[in-house]
Amino acid sequence: MPRSGAQARARLREAALDLYAERGYDATTTAEIAARAGVTERTYFRHFADKREVLFDGEVELREVMIAAIASAPDALSPLSLILRAYTAAIPLFVAGRPVAERRAKIIATSPALQERAHTKSATLTEALVAALEQRAIPEPTARLAARAGAAVFERASRAWTGTSAQDLAALITQASHELRALT
Repeated sequence: MPRSGAQARARLREAALDLYAERGYDATTTAEIAARAGVTERTYFRHFADKREVLFDGEVELREVMIAAIASAPDALSPLSLILRAYTAAIPLFVAGRPVAERRAKIIATSPALQERAHTKSATLTEALVAALEQRAIPEPTARLAARAGAAVFERASRAWTGTSAQDLAALITQASHELRALT
């Protein structure tokens, strides 16, 4: 039985990933996930609202790291540079989460409900980044454009990333940002 909340969350996530891969998302219940993790179903629901959320653990931490990077940035940075700074600040989370992200992506691809949740997660992150830019007196339309452009840069970089190192991802973000700027 896990002794801490963090251990329970990790075991639940691993159990869910295993079961979703073995049986499929729709055929797996929260009771089965809890049993595989060695906890009760009640414990499952103390950590996750439903069976989708176990796959999206870490979303709050990612958002907080990115917003903090924008808030603490020097005043002279452009809106896009602020967004890219936020993605760069989150690189340690992306590196640490890479093994889970790869497994999760395969599962998400099989389920419209999970695809919808992934899109909602992206939209929620975009809104948080827009709000962080607005806190720096950047007008909403500009903030939204920068957040979306930054997401596109990160997507381009992450698709090319082999997952081997933080330096590789940082270099790919820089390369993709140069590619974006060259388009204009």
